[in-house]
Amino acid sequence: MPASLTHAPITKLRGLKELAHILASEPIIAVDTESNSLFAYKERVCLIQFSTRAADYLVDPLAMADVSALGAIFADPAIIKTFHAAEYDLICMKRDFGFSFNNLYDTMIAARIVGRKEVGLGSLLEEEFGIKVDKRHQRANWGQRPLPDYLLEYAQQDTHHLIPLKERLEEQLLEKGLRALADEDFRRVAEVEASPENGKPACWRVNGVHLLSPQQAAVLQELCKYRDEVARSLNRPLFKVMGDETLMAIASALPASTEELKALPGMTNHQLGRHGKALLQAVGKGLKATPVHPPRSIRPDERYLARMEALKQWRKEKARQLKVESDIILPRDLMHELAAQNPRDEKALGECLAGVPWRREQYGGEIVKTLARVNVKR
Repeated sequence: MPASLTHAPITKLRGLKELAHILASEPIIAVDTESNSLFAYKERVCLIQFSTRAADYLVDPLAMADVSALGAIFADPAIIKTFHAAEYDLICMKRDFGFSFNNLYDTMIAARIVGRKEVGLGSLLEEEFGIKVDKRHQRANWGQRPLPDYLLEYAQQDTHHLIPLKERLEEQLLEKGLRALADEDFRRVAEVEASPENGKPACWRVNGVHLLSPQQAAVLQELCKYRDEVARSLNRPLFKVMGDETLMAIASALPASTEELKALPGMTNHQLGRHGKALLQAVGKGLKATPVHPPRSIRPDERYLARMEALKQWRKEKARQLKVESDIILPRDLMHELAAQNPRDEKALGECLAGVPWRREQYGGEIVKTLARVNVKR
């Protein structure tokens, strides 16, 4: 177990370079981040935590204009970077700092592959080491400065036990013969995109938008523009200005007066006083605007759907045998790729599964046969 806790975050470039030098000599490190998505218009990484076998370190990226000294650590294939539930941390660090990642180890992925039902960090630490982790501060404002000591101590605990946990899970992966499978998923998560939403406008991500008429959709677009302007000016996340459900209610009802607006869900007296006039103006502007059509997904043809269903049933049975969740056998994106490409032999299948050679070797023949049965039926 790490022996010492370092409570003061690193805030100077000199200290960051010294830390990078320390980490560069380690064969394995643990990493986590904290962001301020619940408290800011544009989320930022506010703290980066590291643990070695000997000590814990905190880095304050808000205090420094340049944290690129860490880039070589994350990219170094000789250093194992251990995360728990790495995907979100990687998305945030790629977005904010442009880091790339090699030799990743994700203890949540490992826990899922060995068949754990409870894969949260707190559950795993309690089961493996009898350690109870206080998760009360998960939703804290990590952008505040100075960070109080209790938050610094909380942040350190997220990496403090990760290396011993990794070693326990590694033993279990090796016992089950599933280390190569884990490697595939570690590589896949390291390649996650920095912007998974691909720039999709916020108004088209509102639940239920496809139920609106084109004119109502134009109104929703204006309402979202207004909310975005307010959120930007206040440096608050969108949902803290106004919820999606309220915007949908306004776009659906098209209120023409304060009384009509007041009757809608989410319109408190405070909201009405602060935003009522502007919301009615947005409705009016949207009603005069050119109708818009939210992008609609094209329904796949019946042959594709039949292949998807066959693959779902196949992976469900394989997962039952291995006592894991079905996406461990075949992740959803790969299943979609196979259903779309419909490989007829193992050579063609190899092109679809080029990034997951263990799965290709273990399951390639079964997948081809599963798809072949569907093709015969059609």
